[in-house]
Amino acid sequence: MKAVVLDTDDHYRVAELDEPTPGPGQVAVRVAYAGIQWGDTMVRAVPRPFVPGFEASGHVVAVGAGVDARRIGEAVTALTTSGACAEVVLAPAELALGIGGMPLRTAAGLGWGAPTAYDLINTVAQVRPGESVLIHAAAGSVGTFAAQFARLAGAGRIVGVAGTADRADYAAGFGYDRILLREEFPAGLGDERPDVILDPVGGSTRTAGLERLAAHGRLVAYGNLAPYEPVLADVNDLLMQGKSLLTYNSNLLGGTHPERLADSARRALGLVADGKVRVDITAEYAFEDLAVAVRRLAEGTTRGKSVLRVA
Repeated sequence: MKAVVLDTDDHYRVAELDEPTPGPGQVAVRVAYAGIQWGDTMVRAVPRPFVPGFEASGHVVAVGAGVDARRIGEAVTALTTSGACAEVVLAPAELALGIGGMPLRTAAGLGWGAPTAYDLINTVAQVRPGESVLIHAAAGSVGTFAAQFARLAGAGRIVGVAGTADRADYAAGFGYDRILLREEFPAGLGDERPDVILDPVGGSTRTAGLERLAAHGRLVAYGNLAPYEPVLADVNDLLMQGKSLLTYNSNLLGGTHPERLADSARRALGLVADGKVRVDITAEYAFEDLAVAVRRLAEGTTRGKSVLRVA
């Protein structure tokens, strides 16, 4: 099979590899599209050669021990630990979800972003009707999903934070009540104190967010886009105002409790299938152009979701 390989010389190349065989509890998926996500920008330190790609859509072509053989031929969206940028990828059967008649291209746009956003809003922050929500990285895949899930959860006000005016304009199409530019946070909030903040940034942004939370507010940290610096929080200060600092790691959840991640992914998938949530794929790349896609994502020029066309 053909696969994109990140080689020892730090370059991507298309290579011929043997097709993988599914082990117990796994399925093999013939890939139609691979989703591009932030994890693809963070693989420079992994052992080489390495086949990147953490999400895919396609059809099940083989199953391992313990998996119902009737799944062969099923159209799925799959979450993987690697290898999605190839003609065939292995995935845990539990994290390969049937998509019914949904187009494979659309299904590739869900990836890890949709269940992550669903969990951030509904499982971790538990947004209540009427609450205000602030979402950093508002124009990204998680941000655009999270704004829609927040509205469905009954949020009374949704504010986004975006890095550029162009990204702010794009994010405005997903139901935000207001978009701030990154340099406007937190001063641009005025007297607003959000009940919930979703923060993949870290550093001084996280510290400012904790200070700005409303009483009984929840800040959910789910990434660290900023240069790493410790964020120190005094538990007694948080306690006095009922504030909470929470974390969410979807990759860890997929390994420790895949059934929980699968449930959230299935719920997100259902909302997309019902037309209540929109998947916006803004760029489609050819198989050999993965390096371009990853570079643009790392540079912050990507909006919404990008996919790699495999078949």
